[in-house]
Amino acid sequence: MRTMYEGRLTEMAYSAQIDRKWQQKWNETGANKFDPSQKDNKLYVLEMFSYPSGANLHVGHWYNYSLSDSWARMKRMQGWNVFQPMGFDAFGLPAENYAIKTGIHPHKSTVANIATMEKQLREMGGMFDWEYEVVTCFPEYYRWNQWLFLQLYKHGLAYRKNAPVNWCPDCNTVLANEQVQDGSCERCGAVVTKKNLTQWFFKITEYAQELLDCLPSLDWPEPTKKIQTNWIGRSEGSMIVFDAIKNGMPIEDTDGETLTLPVFTTRADTLFGVTYVVVAPESDVCNLLTTEDRKAEVEAYREQTKRASDIDRMSSVREKTGVFTGSFAVHPLSGEKVPVWAADYVIAGYGTGVVMAVPAHDERDYEFAVKFGLPVKRVIVPVDGSEPDLPFIEKGVNIDSDEFDGLPFDESVKAIIKKLSLSGKGELKVNYRLRDWLVSRQRYWGTPIPMIYCDKCGVVPVPEKDLPVLLPEDVEFKPDGQSPLAKCESFINTVCPSCGAPAKRDPDTLDTFVCSSWYQMRYTDNRNERIAFDRETVNSMLPVDKYIGGAEHAAMHLLYARFITKALRDMGFLDFDEPFKSLVHQGTILGKDGQKMSKSKGNTICPDDYIEQYGSDVFRMYLAFGFAYTEGGPWSDEGVKAIAKFISRVERLVDEVTAQSVNDNFKFREGATDTAEKELQYARHHAIRAVTVDADKFQFNTSVARLMELLNALNKYSSGIINATDSPHIIYRETIRDLILLAAPFVPHFAEEMWERLGYEFSVFSQPWPECDEKALIKDEIEIAVQINGAVKCRLNVPSSSTQEEVREVVMNNPAVDGFIAGRNVMKFIYVPGRLANLVVK
Repeated sequence: MRTMYEGRLTEMAYSAQIDRKWQQKWNETGANKFDPSQKDNKLYVLEMFSYPSGANLHVGHWYNYSLSDSWARMKRMQGWNVFQPMGFDAFGLPAENYAIKTGIHPHKSTVANIATMEKQLREMGGMFDWEYEVVTCFPEYYRWNQWLFLQLYKHGLAYRKNAPVNWCPDCNTVLANEQVQDGSCERCGAVVTKKNLTQWFFKITEYAQELLDCLPSLDWPEPTKKIQTNWIGRSEGSMIVFDAIKNGMPIEDTDGETLTLPVFTTRADTLFGVTYVVVAPESDVCNLLTTEDRKAEVEAYREQTKRASDIDRMSSVREKTGVFTGSFAVHPLSGEKVPVWAADYVIAGYGTGVVMAVPAHDERDYEFAVKFGLPVKRVIVPVDGSEPDLPFIEKGVNIDSDEFDGLPFDESVKAIIKKLSLSGKGELKVNYRLRDWLVSRQRYWGTPIPMIYCDKCGVVPVPEKDLPVLLPEDVEFKPDGQSPLAKCESFINTVCPSCGAPAKRDPDTLDTFVCSSWYQMRYTDNRNERIAFDRETVNSMLPVDKYIGGAEHAAMHLLYARFITKALRDMGFLDFDEPFKSLVHQGTILGKDGQKMSKSKGNTICPDDYIEQYGSDVFRMYLAFGFAYTEGGPWSDEGVKAIAKFISRVERLVDEVTAQSVNDNFKFREGATDTAEKELQYARHHAIRAVTVDADKFQFNTSVARLMELLNALNKYSSGIINATDSPHIIYRETIRDLILLAAPFVPHFAEEMWERLGYEFSVFSQPWPECDEKALIKDEIEIAVQINGAVKCRLNVPSSSTQEEVREVVMNNPAVDGFIAGRNVMKFIYVPGRLANLVVK
């Protein structure tokens, strides 16, 4: 194929050197700066910030940050004032474990990793405004974590209690429920056990219903909303109270009150089928219920259950175990005494930690009763009165239930609870699976909890004027089950801010999810030394318009951030309800073998190697083209090479056009267009529309595919210019211009270079996004399929405005169609406009 232009091309081919050229230009010109004076059209785009646990960005970082940056760049070209900050989630176990292993202090290794990762993020070509950077391990940030803790404490949303907690014996720290995966520590994989400790909690349960109510209005993936719905776990049922009897007498609780056993149930209609009650073996109630003669057996059982995870304990297929406590519960209506057992299928942290067992109508209770020889009493039967095999777990009508016999489910529940309410033994109740957020951690590398313990004054919050409580560096942080800060005399010993007497600081640090629960707000006012953030500023910038990150955070970070936002709203610090308006999850890039990447499998991808060979934009565009963004998939080196070839073809096309400068007589043709120009116009505006729509939905792979189609259309048009004296239409150059604009978000450095070569002023990202001309998408002719008795025989071009009769005439006069009819009679002619014509022949 002849080129339209001749001339020597002196420009350098795209490479990493081109990347560095434009990164320097962007930095010198402040091209990525957010304009805080133009908030009317602000667009807050935020990626979940990175944990600097390694020395380099891995392919997962690239997949998240580079393509969300592509989306943000497109939005900037569409006229939005994009706010895209970046920072580092810098506290946490990995740095501490690395320090234990190497002896390098967490602060030193973390700061070094941050410097490396920040450099790489700049080399990625990200449009991040580094003036708004936050680093959570710096006192300038964690001071406000401590402030947040104090506000929650002041408003009754932070409290301390002794409770059974998840304990990782290898990490030697407490884990939140969400950090236990299949009974193991999500960090190290060790089997999690139970331990009773006095811990700090945030009262997220106070917002359980609102957290549910606001979910439907969020532009979030439905599976993520479903995970949060299930994690919060709203149940409508009843609270029923049993009295407790030990050695024939009522029992006193630790406050000197009469001990009762409240249970939550969704099946109050089965109350007369209760034959025993179960308590969680790790609960304080179990201690109070255990008689002297049962103490040794119960204690041995308690030790045994500590080795099982909550998930294992709740498994329906696990063999049932338990021991009799020696005490009894009094049925609130019949007065019957039923034995109280301790069994590990009841968990202290869920519900009340007490369950009324109805073995005839619950599979778990039935298995337990059969194993231990406990009574099974049928009190529900189907409407037809039959007696199916037990356990019968469906709803039906009551039998053997005193005056409630014959009542269907709804009526039975209402009647039973009404009678119980007369004696204060029952009420309708809404329950939630959600537990309060345990935030204490027995680790070093985190935010110190700003509380002081005084023998005279008790628990005393650190005055806000004394914040931050600095994390000391001279600490022995090798885990031994004790909080490292407790062993640091210079830290732990202080004076009480109330009375001046010697006192102790809290030795624990905060869960690192506290850092990420509100960082989206600090970004907007990160240099404020007086307050965490200015109310007017944060209200003008949030909620975040587009939030991008992993789906694995659905029941942790995303839920915690929603809770903290609502709590800060109610405390008067901001005026919105939700932190993230719209959410997108990226998928996972797998190794070439289709397996999850890991060093042990030898299937990891090092971005730096590809960037050095091809340039960062080839790497970025491959990530866009090679995968459906929300799904991911296996890596392919051939895919990278295909993108490199595509970019080279675009560069060659631009160089051919710019070579016109050697020919002073050259001029693009203007005025009337012919068929070739109309086809090019169609391809151009089809690409504009498709890329605009698809990229907005993070469908980057189809967006890049449309760019490839447009390049093919340009080359087809170019090849149609037969003689060197023929001039292409101005539409040709305009289409090349639009190709560069459409590609710019996916290849920012390359696009700037091509834009400059085309003779346009810096910067391509200051240009408006191309607009689709819908008229150009109306073709003069369209291709339709011609069927004979439903089978496609050929394809014909017909004028796009043709009526059915006009199409029939074209079809019937076509020699090829005449040959297919072969002298048969056309019984019927069917035309589907713009698609096909079907001839029914006999």
